[in-house]
Amino acid sequence: MERARYLEDYEIGESRETYGRTITETDFVVHAGHTGDFFPHHMDKEFMAKSEFGGRIAHGTMIFAIGVGLTATEINPLAFSYGYDRLRFVRPVLIGDTIRTRVTAARKEDDPKRPNSGKLFEKVEVLNQRDEVVLVCEHIYIVEKKEVMA
Repeated sequence: MERARYLEDYEIGESRETYGRTITETDFVVHAGHTGDFFPHHMDKEFMAKSEFGGRIAHGTMIFAIGVGLTATEINPLAFSYGYDRLRFVRPVLIGDTIRTRVTAARKEDDPKRPNSGKLFEKVEVLNQRDEVVLVCEHIYIVEKKEVMA
């Protein structure tokens, strides 16, 4: 869905949550093939059966990619992603876990490089089916301003 919003339209504290997506063994195999990360933590069932997790854990980069991808249901033509900071893998995700993402507007500031725009900092939390945060990061969004001070 396209929804045009200026920086001033965002309220600090507002949040939205995505639908869920269950992580499968196919996800593990495809991600390993894309990235070349075949570490036993992700791919060796017997190796991980003896671990503290009791099974294979998802690639953190896969959970990041899927978690962020889930948020792409609302497109703002007045904004673009500047990147992500403070990425942390808080808890493991296992095959069969269902994740969803919550995005919360955390703060805004002017952008010295772009006087017609500002930065919106969003807290991104990926949660599992038990409402536990499994990944957290900060998304930096460049958003056009309605009014530009001269």
